[in-house]
Amino acid sequence: MNWREYARTPRVGEQRARALRAGQKLSKDSAKTGRVLSPVRLTGRTLASSFWGKAWCANLEAYRDYEYRLPRGRSYVRSGAVLDLTIEPGRIAAVVAGSRPQPYAVEIKIKPLGTTLWSDLKRQCAGEIGSLIELLEGRLSDRVMGIVTSPGQGLFPKPGDIEMACSCPDWATMCKHVAAVLYGVGARLDTQPELLFTLRTVEHGELIGAAVDLGAAPGKTQRKRIAEEDLAGVFGIELADAPRPARTSRSVAAVKSPAKRRAAVKPTARTRPAPSKIGRSRARGKAKP
Repeated sequence: MNWREYARTPRVGEQRARALRAGQKLSKDSAKTGRVLSPVRLTGRTLASSFWGKAWCANLEAYRDYEYRLPRGRSYVRSGAVLDLTIEPGRIAAVVAGSRPQPYAVEIKIKPLGTTLWSDLKRQCAGEIGSLIELLEGRLSDRVMGIVTSPGQGLFPKPGDIEMACSCPDWATMCKHVAAVLYGVGARLDTQPELLFTLRTVEHGELIGAAVDLGAAPGKTQRKRIAEEDLAGVFGIELADAPRPARTSRSVAAVKSPAKRRAAVKPTARTRPAPSKIGRSRARGKAKP
């Protein structure tokens, strides 16, 4: 292939045929090593249909740094050129079919979401998200959607957070293969929205518990008091904060063993009444045959 053919934008049919051949070859090679591929397959012409997928793509298109490379990336991902795509904490790895027989390796590093920014997001979303299902399905209020999608302040990375690398000979910072992978991430979020939080190295479940965690954080004493109040409500008892003083001798005697209690109240010889003479004689009379 000469440089004129390389510079020419391939037609959609050519791209699809090229991607299909590269994908079949890669599948055979991967089967030998036991590697499982995760290609990006679009349904129709829509790049993303879910809240999180659309928001990811909209975030990319909001930055002018990328606008001149994104159209080629859309064309590539639509043709099935993203043969494999994996998302890990802070990293995206992909294999993309290009103009050459050997596919290109793409690696995109994403900085973790800053601790301060994540804490601020949790504070603003506190009490606004009812369940994990609502969060992952994007069933959020307009206010929360505005918070999490805010450019530079939300969950999505800004250009300074993204480091791109591709094995193709294109000198541009964002080549069409990288752009295709970035759009492929948006398509992947349609079915696995939790991967956005994985990519930004944060735990999405923390947004659900934010209303509790970000309130007045109870100390150990407060947590103990809450636990005691719960126990008191369940069992109908009152728990003391400190050990009570020892009981009096009268109380101690009350808990002695039965034998000791009898010994304690046994009358002494001084207090025991002496039997009368009549009683003694009657006892002797009954004893005779």
